[in-house]
Amino acid sequence: MIKISGLSKRYAMGDSTVDALNDVNLSIDEGEFVAIMGPSGSGKSTLMNLIGCLDQPSDGHYLLAGQPVDQQDDAVLSQIRNERIGFVFQSFHLLPRMTALDNVMLPLRYRRSAGDARADFERARQLLTRVGLGDRLNHRPNQLSGGQRQRVAIARALINQPAILLADEPTGALDSRTSDDILALFKELNAQGQTVVLVTHEEEVARHARRIVWMRDGRIEKLEGGANDAA
Repeated sequence: MIKISGLSKRYAMGDSTVDALNDVNLSIDEGEFVAIMGPSGSGKSTLMNLIGCLDQPSDGHYLLAGQPVDQQDDAVLSQIRNERIGFVFQSFHLLPRMTALDNVMLPLRYRRSAGDARADFERARQLLTRVGLGDRLNHRPNQLSGGQRQRVAIARALINQPAILLADEPTGALDSRTSDDILALFKELNAQGQTVVLVTHEEEVARHARRIVWMRDGRIEKLEGGANDAA
């Protein structure tokens, strides 16, 4: 599903250059649940941005489901983000004036071809039911708890049937009990075949994944669990 070879990212900082990511090699198979783990400044956020096609590398290559994406233009990257990657963020990013159902359906507005409105509604309803919110379809974010808002965000991330569910610190704004519920939901989705990549600085959260990629100083320090990758 993901194959990264020699990926590097450099940023200009005044007169100097910072190597945020340095010659990273990583493969993630379809159906895996992988956590990218590391402290602040380790390179995990930069790697997440590259995997999510939110940024482009300075060097190296990235194949997503066999498609080279490392040198694509913004229009192609936007299309890939909408159709191939589902994003779940720490702060939910729900639109406050829209219902849970409308928030889930929002990514459908940006697809290339028009869909069936009735089928779209039914898929969104089924996804909210799947994440335990079948009775909250018409609730707005301020009428939902933090855990419920994150479940809406997960349903929204799944609406376009993405190849990858990419979660960035998805439990960072939640209490421990609600965090466990959300992580259990990721496990359930993964057991049903969804590829999940979770980015976190908390080892307790990372341990819920089947494989952990440990980052430090812009490199992969070690891999734990699953098949070995060159690092």
